[in-house]
Amino acid sequence: MDQARSTISKIFNGEPHSYTRFNLTQNMEGDNSQVEMKLSSDIEEEVGGNGVGENFNHNSNRKPYVAQNLRRTPKNLCFMASTTLLIFIIGYLIGYLVHRKKDLAPICEDSLPTFVRPIDLETGAAPLMDWDDVKNLLAQKIAAAKFEPVFSEFSSDNHRAGSGGDDVLAAKFFNKFKEYGMNTWTDEHFVKVQDPPASGSNRFVFKAGKDERPEGFLSYSANGTATGAILYAFYGEEIDFRLLRDKGINLTNRVMLVRAGRISFAEKVANAAKTGASAVLIYPDPAEYSIGESTALFGHVHMGSGDPYTPGFPSFNHTQFPPVQSSGLPEILAQTITAGMAANIRRQMGGLSEPEAWGGSYKLGEESDTIVVEVNNVLTEKRINNVFGVIKGFVDTDRYVVIGAQRDAWGPGFASSTVGTSVLVELARSISDMVKNDGFKPRRSIVFASWSAGEYGNVGATEWLEGYLSSLSMKAFTYINLDRVVSGQAGFKVAASPMLHSLIESTLKEVSAPNKAGTLFTRYASGGFESNVLEPLNFDNPAYPFTAFSGIPSLSFGFTSGTSDYSYFGTKLDTREKLNSATGNQVTQLAEIATRFAGHIVLRLVHDHLLRLDVMKYHNIIRTHVGQINSKMISVKRMQPQLLPKALTMQWLMSASGSYSRAARSLVEDIRNSNLDDIEMCRILNDRIMMVERNLLSPYVSPREKPYRHILLGSGSHTLKALSDHLEALRTDHPEVDGDLFHNQFALATWTVQGCANSLAGDIWSLDNEI
Repeated sequence: MDQARSTISKIFNGEPHSYTRFNLTQNMEGDNSQVEMKLSSDIEEEVGGNGVGENFNHNSNRKPYVAQNLRRTPKNLCFMASTTLLIFIIGYLIGYLVHRKKDLAPICEDSLPTFVRPIDLETGAAPLMDWDDVKNLLAQKIAAAKFEPVFSEFSSDNHRAGSGGDDVLAAKFFNKFKEYGMNTWTDEHFVKVQDPPASGSNRFVFKAGKDERPEGFLSYSANGTATGAILYAFYGEEIDFRLLRDKGINLTNRVMLVRAGRISFAEKVANAAKTGASAVLIYPDPAEYSIGESTALFGHVHMGSGDPYTPGFPSFNHTQFPPVQSSGLPEILAQTITAGMAANIRRQMGGLSEPEAWGGSYKLGEESDTIVVEVNNVLTEKRINNVFGVIKGFVDTDRYVVIGAQRDAWGPGFASSTVGTSVLVELARSISDMVKNDGFKPRRSIVFASWSAGEYGNVGATEWLEGYLSSLSMKAFTYINLDRVVSGQAGFKVAASPMLHSLIESTLKEVSAPNKAGTLFTRYASGGFESNVLEPLNFDNPAYPFTAFSGIPSLSFGFTSGTSDYSYFGTKLDTREKLNSATGNQVTQLAEIATRFAGHIVLRLVHDHLLRLDVMKYHNIIRTHVGQINSKMISVKRMQPQLLPKALTMQWLMSASGSYSRAARSLVEDIRNSNLDDIEMCRILNDRIMMVERNLLSPYVSPREKPYRHILLGSGSHTLKALSDHLEALRTDHPEVDGDLFHNQFALATWTVQGCANSLAGDIWSLDNEI
């Protein structure tokens, strides 16, 4: 009926009175949202009552067509009446049929079956290829024979960070990633490092004897000259200095002679500095290092990672930031010497005999054993490039696992960089081929990274983390390090975030051991996975800053020589021949297995609906720390009650630990009850899993002052271990303890654990704060 009336109106009046004209006008800000609406009555006034706007009638002097021809003659009136009646009948019939159709619709719906094609949910790789097929595909791509040409292509006698050789390898990586069809880019930094003096050298003189000028050096040492009595301090660990102090030996202004090994060079120097020492000399003892008497050692002594002159921020451009330096830079001299130089010094030292546990063959040194040490390292700025390639995921493209290796070395660096570089290249080739030619669809993305300046303290990797920390948050969910994956054949070691332990164990059971002698698990872990395979994720591990600084679960692994480390790391003798000797000429076979191990972990993380990260692992670790703190607090309150506030109780921390436990169990239950074919549900669950490691970073300390903010794996007063140590100092009435400071640290650590539990719980209405 409405249609009929509209038609009649048009016939009799020429145009409907409801005609509207839209005029889109753009304002000065570029906003096209302003709309001008004018009814026909307004337009008629503008154009002289014609009823048509100027834009629709270019001849404004002519009358409209309808107005000219519809004269009210008898003939025309009769014609219009007939037309009106006809239209009325047609409109009535249309309305009747529409109304009847509506009445009959329910009957049709109930009586006839409805065929609706189900909507296919995009579930990524899972429905297209099961895990066994993925494993078999990877096995077909990787072979020991394929490593020989890669070793040859990426071997170099001189590829120190920032050198021409380093740039050549970077270009090779870039071209390889492009060849494999990956999106490829580079990340450039200008970093400050210390190198040995270009003219002259570092030196030392013992007892006014021969002027010794060692070739090796330690980057980031303090410069200058130190004179003092030499003192042997074994490995330079805290327990070693404590033993010397307990013997009543003066440590102040002494030049410490320590053996390489057990802990990093930086930790040795930091421990010596705490005792008031003036310098440290580090040498390779022949009992552990069969590298000859004249082989030089190279390394760094920055108690941190990355460029120490841009702590907490990237080295994109030094001019953008004020001149600062890391608190981890030592204030005392540090220098490496050869085994032969150390032997000559030790033969002439007097004083007390060294403890039997240290060997008992030499003297510790006395006040008259004077030595002069001079360090003249040169601070230089170098341009370095990290190179990246990415295989994009098909479901959660913005979530990615990162797998990387350093490509620089002090010398040839075959074990320290070439093998890891080759494994990275072969993994990139194999997985790219699986995606391109075999139908493999990873749910999440894989980023391959070639780092520079790894020998100076993971500089390239750390600068990338500092530069893109906010971008990596809740996107990068795991880092896998490939440095030093082959240095022997007798053992297999893994250092990783606890969240990856379950995945590592299952992967060991899937990958074959060397010579097909069972699996890696039966070969290396059957006597105990945690005791035989796992080791701590230490400060000098390249994967450490990813977890302790960035909150990204990470792992390092490798075949080892078992009882002792590969002797040639940090020397210019790290060659293919030396590694062949350490592995029984099985370098290519071990590289193949290392590639399979890393590949299985990568593919598991990007193939499954849910991330294979175990949130329950931290429950046990947190509970262990809380138990230790509780027992020590009870002891302090019993022995020294005045040192702690009366209101301070363990209930706070115990409640936070309980909240984490309940949140972790709740997540496990939610996973059990969820539809894993629902993409959005999987993404929500994975986000909760990814929050755990990041939320164990203390938000109450500065990443510039305390870069390793992880309260369980980091270092500093914010950690749970520091709380336990502080209580131990309170218990023994150490003069530097502070009960109020402990109270503050205790509160902040407690709320860090509670905050992690809150994020793991998910929605705000699921939180369980009982503090």
